[in-house]
Amino acid sequence: MEVYLDNSATTKAYESVRDIVGKVMCEDYGNPSSLHKKGIEAENYVRGAKETLARLMRVQPKEIFFTSGGTESDNLALIGGARTNMRAGKHLITTSIEHPAILNTMKYLEEEEGYRVTYLPVDEYGRVRLRALREALSKDTILVSIMYVNNEVGSVQPIAEAASIVKAYNRNILFHVDAVQGFGKYRIYPKRAGIDMLSVSGHKIHGPKGVGFLYIDGRVKIRPIVFGGGQQNNIRSGTENVPGIAGIARASKEIYTGLDEKVYRMRMLKKKFITGITRIEHTTIHGLCDESSAPHIISVGIAGIRSEVLLHALEEKGIYVSSGSACSSNHPAAVSGVLKGIGAKKEYLDATLRFSMSEFTTEKEIDYTLKTLYDCVPTLRKYTRR
Repeated sequence: MEVYLDNSATTKAYESVRDIVGKVMCEDYGNPSSLHKKGIEAENYVRGAKETLARLMRVQPKEIFFTSGGTESDNLALIGGARTNMRAGKHLITTSIEHPAILNTMKYLEEEEGYRVTYLPVDEYGRVRLRALREALSKDTILVSIMYVNNEVGSVQPIAEAASIVKAYNRNILFHVDAVQGFGKYRIYPKRAGIDMLSVSGHKIHGPKGVGFLYIDGRVKIRPIVFGGGQQNNIRSGTENVPGIAGIARASKEIYTGLDEKVYRMRMLKKKFITGITRIEHTTIHGLCDESSAPHIISVGIAGIRSEVLLHALEEKGIYVSSGSACSSNHPAAVSGVLKGIGAKKEYLDATLRFSMSEFTTEKEIDYTLKTLYDCVPTLRKYTRR
């Protein structure tokens, strides 16, 4: 039996996404900047995708800018926003448990361009401390970036409250949200929540890899970081990835169809999994387990077994999980900064796996995974060096 529980790393594409991407690649393959019929057909896909996404978020189509994915969207928001507003100040704020696409971009701005960055602490459940945000704001703060859902432990941040604090202090401070793990699990309305910029990735929502988008409120001005032919209102130059754009629009529309039912099913499976795995001695769930946490992410510490060892033991049984952020998988020996940030006990720092579900996950798959863990954990613990 094959069980895929690494959906926070990437997801299986919807069949409808596969079909539309193939059609655009092989039939409607024109360049959207061309003036002939093929170009106009391609441009219609781009326009239609913007309209689809705008309806889902209750924003304007002109406020959607397509990128190569969540990482580029984050880079564009942070670097473009910081450079545009540097005359007003050079202070940036983020949290200590952001995705590497945020943390490494902040590090670049700090070390190479002279910005000052404040990294906010989080509580034991992975939620940003709003008091620390209030205290960090200063007259030279120009941008705040807080993720919607943490990709490792599934903590959901108080985005509306954070945005309210920021805007009450200074309405000109840009508020960015990395919503890569939240989009498609929550209904997100940026204007209602006070979000100026919001990043999304296609392959996290059963869409194609290599495509994402950045919502930029129409009142916000940022500098481009990619230069060329001036496409997308000169914010992101380069010939648009029309197949990917059509794919992410189709995936977004499909994932939000029947969303409440999909989320309810994932929450029931999450509850079943947590109930089952905590029967194993010396295990812990990082973060919250109730409905205030993300419906699809479960971070489990299993003391006495290195995460890589258990990961490959499960792989041998056809079960695919992650030992942390897949975007940092080329550094398997590194201890998770997220686990450190929430104060996880030492015995779990290198002994934690992330199980992440999707709407395709079944109860049978959860049962099989639990049975496999019941069988292999005691055996692996016997051979652990002490």
